Amino acid sequence: MATKPEIIEQVEKDSKSIEEIVDSIIKPYCEDLDNYVDFIKSILKDEKNPPTAQELDDFCINLSTYLYYAGGMQERLGIKDDIARAVYKEMYHSARDSIEKGTVADKDSLAELASQEEALISMAYKRAYGIMKMKVAAGQEILSSVKKIISRRLAEMELTRMGGNR
Repeated sequence: MATKPEIIEQVEKDSKSIEEIVDSIIKPYCEDLDNYVDFIKSILKDEKNPPTAQELDDFCINLSTYLYYAGGMQERLGIKDDIARAVYKEMYHSARDSIEKGTVADKDSLAELASQEEALISMAYKRAYGIMKMKVAAGQEILSSVKKIISRRLAEMELTRMGGNR
């Protein structure tokens, strides 16, 4: 029987390989969005120099554009997720149908074993789709925040302008 540290080590090893597969699947779909969010983050890190009005405007336009494409990519990834799931099910059922002897549980276990690679790939596409969906939603939240900052700054400028006219 494996000890807890051995189990944790095995989980870490196995999850690392799945994470690498997920990363390789998702990278072409969200690399541009990731890079732009990293760019925004780098500007926001400089607390002494808050983003200019022009930078905020650029964030809105560019982030909207990246989200437009990322949303389409998310749906394409969803198609691949569906296909991967279908491939897994097909392999599982094919393997199960080819087993002539044994109990239902035996047949299920052998079919699971025979379709393990397909199950892992299906899992990877499911996770990749989930990550892509989360990134699109988070990008929309960032865009919403940028719009709120622009609105607040415009309101502050209006108050300052009105206060100067008195």
